Amino acid sequence: MPNQEIPSDPHQRTRRDHASETAEDYVEAIADILDAKQVCRVADLTERFGVTHVTVSRIVKRLQTSGLLTTRPYYPIELTPKGRRLASESKMRHEIVYDFLIALGLDPQTAAVDSEGIEHHVSKKTLDLMRDFVANQSPDQQKQ
Repeated sequence: MPNQEIPSDPHQRTRRDHASETAEDYVEAIADILDAKQVCRVADLTERFGVTHVTVSRIVKRLQTSGLLTTRPYYPIELTPKGRRLASESKMRHEIVYDFLIALGLDPQTAAVDSEGIEHHVSKKTLDLMRDFVANQSPDQQKQ
């Protein structure tokens, strides 16, 4: 029998995407809060995500260990250059997916909720197609 390649587990990518979801959501939220208020604290994130102070503190510590942000007790949270890049990439993916769903005719509220989940699992190839689809919409189609 010839040596056949075994197809990779189709769920591996989804598991990998799930692992980075929280980091992406947090750095994107931190960047948004910093842009709006110039300061981001744990309390801002507890309010944003509706979770406990302990939950946010644990995630912040993990993100600090990963080199995505810096902070220390009683000081605000700051993104590192690596964290800023991830936040920017996450926001871009989010906006492309959101704009695509709107172009399909989905209402803004549902598009906002759905794009929050889809953005973490969409491939670059699919994202590029979504971006191209939106860019090729006529002005009349974009207003619908």
